[in-house]
Amino acid sequence: MDSHSSSWSSWSPHGPHGHLMVLMVTLLLTQPEPPCYVIGVFFWGAILLAQRYFRRLHRRLSGGSQVFKGPLTPAELLARKKEERWWTTLMQVAVPFFIAGCGTIGAGLVLGTVRDWDVFINVSAIFVLVPSLSGLKGNLDMCLASRLSTQANLGNMNSTREVISMVVGNISLVQVQAIVAATVVSIFAIVVNTITDRSINGSYVLLLVASAVFTATTTCFVLDFVMVMVIYGSYKFKVNPDNVATPLAASIGDIVSNTVLAVTAQYMYEQIQISLWQPIALMCVYYSLLPLWVFIVWRNKYTKKVLTSGWTPVISALFISGIGGIVLDKAVDHYRGYEVFQPIVNGIGGNLVCVQSSRLATHLHQTAIPGVLPENTRLIEWPWKTLFYGTAAAKVARMLLMLALFGQIIFMVVADFVYQGMVTLQVPFGITYLMCSLLQVCVLLYLAYVLVHLMWQKKKDPDNAAIPYLTALGDLLGSVFLGLTFVILSLFGMEYGNNVQ
Repeated sequence: MDSHSSSWSSWSPHGPHGHLMVLMVTLLLTQPEPPCYVIGVFFWGAILLAQRYFRRLHRRLSGGSQVFKGPLTPAELLARKKEERWWTTLMQVAVPFFIAGCGTIGAGLVLGTVRDWDVFINVSAIFVLVPSLSGLKGNLDMCLASRLSTQANLGNMNSTREVISMVVGNISLVQVQAIVAATVVSIFAIVVNTITDRSINGSYVLLLVASAVFTATTTCFVLDFVMVMVIYGSYKFKVNPDNVATPLAASIGDIVSNTVLAVTAQYMYEQIQISLWQPIALMCVYYSLLPLWVFIVWRNKYTKKVLTSGWTPVISALFISGIGGIVLDKAVDHYRGYEVFQPIVNGIGGNLVCVQSSRLATHLHQTAIPGVLPENTRLIEWPWKTLFYGTAAAKVARMLLMLALFGQIIFMVVADFVYQGMVTLQVPFGITYLMCSLLQVCVLLYLAYVLVHLMWQKKKDPDNAAIPYLTALGDLLGSVFLGLTFVILSLFGMEYGNNVQ
């Protein structure tokens, strides 16, 4: 069979691509009003199929194709990376970016709804807990996505046995980190609330710890399996997992995390009025499972090292995000609508910086050895060179900044419309909001360049060490910059929503 016919043989209705197209069309046709995720799956699948077709067409016109079998050599990996065009990266990043953006809008609307629930009114420490817990879950999921994406780009996902070992080890590791870190962050929220309110309630301590541990472990366990399927599917369809997995991990869990936390905390709040046995029993179950997760991680070659060395970034990030939680706790009392836009600003910033961080880490794994930077790469560069022109990272940074601009415009309008029931945005708010969000993304992208290369120079894996710091700084900067936006507008009498009766 010649190259022309072979390039079209895989498009048979009985082949994998035909099955994917039949599945997508069936999803659309069998539902009178397809939900957003069905439409998103359809367009994402269409992009994957179109990209595969154009790749095959390009290889046919250039006189043949190269089939990569088994683990690739560093030279092959680098050559393959150089073939990635800007439009390919844009398509791969944009679809999960906008899907994740819907998640950030939902997370903000959830906060706008539950702020009047009894538990949020009477247990103010929960507002300190919200961004820290969302940041924790995002950190753990994004580190997992970044680690597995790096393994995929290194060609280590050809063996089913190795893939299963990676998945079991990494999900068990996330459970260990979730239990320990959720306990720490809930205690931090309790301490901060005790200092500010000068009072403490023992039953509220049990409520916060139990709700935080349940939310972190449950959402991570479920969504990590989704991340694994996304990464493995991207690898099989020759899509760069760095472009797809980290945006979804950055924000798609925010709405789930906020919803589960709110529902669990409200349920626990109602139960502790009667008895304390339910939060105590819940905590006993999860803490008794902790030794089992530790044992699995310790016996796994892919995660054993992270178990002993990956705690400092995660715990440090919790306290950084916790400061953002203090800002949220104070802002919601004075500025209506702040809680709606805060998850959007933080989620979009964390989303985009994790794409850049994951790509930089993968590039270093492919082209350098730990402790040594690639040739012609400096640790500290001028911001202009890292963001716009002058380094290899600038091409992707420019694209991410454009995505941030157009994405924030869309998400801002949609969130306002859903929250208020109509579009109430005024020009001063829109301009100030966009300036604050773009400033946050610029700072984060520059810090990503410096921090990833610094970690590599210190012989630390950026996949585990850089992302927690970057997302936590994104939460802090986003909360502060958005707070300044509301403060500045209030000084001129142009508060958000003041034109709504």
